[in-house]
Amino acid sequence: MATVKFDKATRIYPGNDTPSVDRLDIDVADGEFLVLVGPSGCGKSTSLRMLAGLEEVNDGKIWIGDRDVTDLSPKDRDVAMVFQNYALYPHMSVAENMGFALKIAGVDKGEIRKRVDEAAQILDLTEYLERKPKALSGGQRQRVAMGRAIVRSPQVFLMDEPLSNLDAKLRVQTRTQIASLQRRLGVTTVYVTHDQVEAMTMGDRIALLKDGILQQCATPREMYDQPSNIFVAGFIGSPAMNLVSVPVTTDGVKFGSHPVDVERDSLAKAGQSVIVGVRPEDVEVTKNDDGLELQVDVVEELGADAYVYATPTDSKIKLEGSEEDLAKPFIARVDGRNVPEAGSRIFVYPKPQHMHVFDKESGSRI
Repeated sequence: MATVKFDKATRIYPGNDTPSVDRLDIDVADGEFLVLVGPSGCGKSTSLRMLAGLEEVNDGKIWIGDRDVTDLSPKDRDVAMVFQNYALYPHMSVAENMGFALKIAGVDKGEIRKRVDEAAQILDLTEYLERKPKALSGGQRQRVAMGRAIVRSPQVFLMDEPLSNLDAKLRVQTRTQIASLQRRLGVTTVYVTHDQVEAMTMGDRIALLKDGILQQCATPREMYDQPSNIFVAGFIGSPAMNLVSVPVTTDGVKFGSHPVDVERDSLAKAGQSVIVGVRPEDVEVTKNDDGLELQVDVVEELGADAYVYATPTDSKIKLEGSEEDLAKPFIARVDGRNVPEAGSRIFVYPKPQHMHVFDKESGSRI
């Protein structure tokens, strides 16, 4: 087992002026499960490939344990990678696929069989060892790819969106198995996904990237409760956080007609308005003209709860993060047995203890 360190690691592709990964600084503890997450093109897969040795590091360093592996070839880094497309050999059996890397390394046949059997037992693949990949389901093929990584007993597991080819139900089931397996084996793991729900449920910590720059690296709970900027706030959480531009007052901010106390010192440099973030479950919904007035567009009933999607009645109020041609709704979670009707008017304001305030210019948390 080993630690992993990205030390200002930078990757600039030929012909590009802008780095795909820009001075990435992350320390991964021994045995930790770190998830790299972010939108398409943010640099998460490039970062993983730099760690694997499949991409050149143009500046900075990468460490595995106490070894500087920046210029080492992939085979000398003692890492095992699980790819999105499984990358199994179709003409080989499951057992042969799992043991192939050991065979190439010259490991004794008896030792290979022992390791393959142990991994198959862990992954519930024992009865499939003589089958070819084409006779397996997508979930079973992914477990074979995991088994191939396990038998090598590497210092670090690298996983590049390994669940994206599975259907929704199997994805949920398999991500639980992977997280449980990693904790049992205790191998340091760096996992890439674009799915923030996957990141929240699997990782000990999450590193969120945007345009090659690390936005925040923290536990799922810390990132959910204390996002460092507007981008993190809007990306983490499903449904997404509501972000509303509101005026600053002498006592705090004003959310529609509802005053909300905010420590005045923290607003000293904020200007005349700030961005207030409030998650759907932290919204107070009333009908008594107190708060931001909304018109209900759609109600999603989920049984015990319901999500209300609504639009501000005042056209001057813009919800942050909305596209120019597509209005972003305000989302509130309400009691499933007491839902407003579509077309009705409601008033909302944030629960002060769960409100987030961001600077409008920089986007940083205040």
